[in-house]
Amino acid sequence: MSPKKAKKKEAASSNVFNMFEQSQIQEFKEAFTIMDQNRDGFIDKNDLRDTFAALGRLNVGNDELDEMLKEASGAINFTVFLTMFGEKLKGTDPEETILNAFKIFDPEGKGVIKGDDIKYHLMSQADKFTEDEVNQMFTNFPLDVAGNLDYKNLCYVITHGEDKEQE
Repeated sequence: MSPKKAKKKEAASSNVFNMFEQSQIQEFKEAFTIMDQNRDGFIDKNDLRDTFAALGRLNVGNDELDEMLKEASGAINFTVFLTMFGEKLKGTDPEETILNAFKIFDPEGKGVIKGDDIKYHLMSQADKFTEDEVNQMFTNFPLDVAGNLDYKNLCYVITHGEDKEQE
């Protein structure tokens, strides 16, 4: 490989690592290692099947696994795995945009909105949520004792992921 091609390849692969914080890359690496059941540095069809089995889903069809593998540009090593997640996450709006959407329901700027209000709007506007979907959100982001949703925390988790609990 010529030095020019090597530099170009290095730049292309290093860009994906710039998309994430170091802690996120470490989490993706842990997930990759868990999925790489045969420890060959690649996730293949058998690794996917074994991962599903470990999660309790034993009858995953070959077609479904093939569709998953087709999403990659080639063999799924860690860099390809990280790139695939980067492409999936690229569509997430910036935190400020999501915060501004919630602020419509919080004219006093308290950082919280009434759970009943957000439930009503989620179930009656645009891409309507089902009651189960709203309840799932409240399970992951419980209302406080006054029945309010801390939307600032919700927005942070949507855009940055959850922090690991301190040990």
